[in-house]
Amino acid sequence: MRIFLLFIFAFLFFANLYCKAQTPVNHSEKDSLKSSTINKSRLHKLAGGFAIGFGGSLYLLNKAWYSKETGTSFHFYNDMDHWNQIDKSGHFWSAFQQSRLGVDMLLWSGMDRIQSIWIGGMLGVVLQAPIEVFDGFSDDYGASWSDFGFNMAGSTFLIAQQLAWNEIRIMPKYSFHTTAYAPLRPQTFGKSLPEQMLKDYNGQSYWLSFNLSAFLPHDSNYPKWLNIATGYAASQMVYGSPRDNNNYGYTAYRRFFISPDINLQNIKTSSKFLKKTFYILSAFRIPMPAIELNSKMQVKFHPLYY
Repeated sequence: MRIFLLFIFAFLFFANLYCKAQTPVNHSEKDSLKSSTINKSRLHKLAGGFAIGFGGSLYLLNKAWYSKETGTSFHFYNDMDHWNQIDKSGHFWSAFQQSRLGVDMLLWSGMDRIQSIWIGGMLGVVLQAPIEVFDGFSDDYGASWSDFGFNMAGSTFLIAQQLAWNEIRIMPKYSFHTTAYAPLRPQTFGKSLPEQMLKDYNGQSYWLSFNLSAFLPHDSNYPKWLNIATGYAASQMVYGSPRDNNNYGYTAYRRFFISPDINLQNIKTSSKFLKKTFYILSAFRIPMPAIELNSKMQVKFHPLYY
């Protein structure tokens, strides 16, 4: 839940600041410029917005999650085998999306493209680092090297695509559906739908959405809005530790998907409102049909998978 709290507070704050300024930058057209002139007014707005948004996010995160916990000396905890790495997928996705926004905001400020990619591309790591610090001083948790590694991987995945293609061709996405496991441990998985979206790892799915049209010739008739996505989820995880889960009679299993996906940002529209909305919603997957192959060696077809 902690990573989602920080992601929501920070991403929506900065996205609102950025989208108020202008429609998202079309990198394929503008990023070919070798140099640019920094708009100091815009850069100052970003700096001030970052200070307010980041500080506010940390305050709300600490109040919502850590304020009632017992503090201890800083320590590490290895949770790599917990939750079948669904929580790690959340770190990757969040870091990518935050870094994506960081690059776009700096490009909007007029910063050089390469500088924007490297500086803005590390925003995800910067925003999520405090979580590990808070965890490190928490008696119930501990700083996690694997969390930091997935944060770095998410930001690096964004930077690599921008450097290689000047655009995002493979978009990490998130989707959620309610599960029967939340009522079993409502304090852990949440009582309301918003809480469950943050805390119930059984209902979370993470995707890599491939923009096939970007890999095809420019004169191809393939619809630019139609992507192909591969997904990952896990189920029957009532306890994070595999040993605890098994001891209570639950056997977690992994789920893999392939599905069509909609590339919202490739839908042509003259509406600034829709462009801004599509920019934010492009981090989330719209329910579509999907084929599942899981570690129980089952193949399933879902007419509509959330």
